[in-house]
Amino acid sequence: MDIFDYIDRGGVIVYVLILLNTIGFSIIFWKAWVLYATKQSDIADKISRHIATCSSDIGAKSLDNLLTKQMSHLEYGLNTIKIIASISPLLGLLGTVVGVLNSFDSISNVGLGDPAVFSAGISIALITTVAGMIVAIPHFIAYNYFMGSLDKIENSIEAKVLEQL
Repeated sequence: MDIFDYIDRGGVIVYVLILLNTIGFSIIFWKAWVLYATKQSDIADKISRHIATCSSDIGAKSLDNLLTKQMSHLEYGLNTIKIIASISPLLGLLGTVVGVLNSFDSISNVGLGDPAVFSAGISIALITTVAGMIVAIPHFIAYNYFMGSLDKIENSIEAKVLEQL
C-alpha cells in the first residue's frame, strides 16, 4: 500500500493536516531565510540613532520599546507555526474519535462476527493520529528553535546598542 492510499483512507482530516503542514513549512522556510538575512548591527544602529535623537531621560524606556518593536517584526509568523503545532494533534485525535465511532457503528449494524467490519474504522483512527503527530512534531521543533534564536538575537542587539551609547 502506498502513501496515497493511506491519505485517502484517512479522509478529510488528513487532507486538512496536509494543508496545514504545507502552510507551516512555507512559514518555517520563510522565517529561516529572514533570520539568516537579518543584520543585527543594522538594527542596533537604527535603535541607537533613534535613542540619540531623544532626550536622555527616556533613553532606557525608548530602548526597550524600540527593541520590542524590532523583535516583533522578526517574530511575525511564529504564532501560526505554534498554532499548527498545537492543533495538529487535536485534529489527529478528532480523526481517532471519528474512526472509532465508525467502528462501533459497523459493529452495531453487522455484529462482531467478522473483524474486517470494524477494522476500517480503526484504520482511520490510527492513520489520522499518526498524521497529526507527523505534522505537529516538526512544527514544535521549529517554533522552539526560532524562539531560542530570537532570544539570542535580542540579547545581541541590546548589547550592541548599549555599547554604542
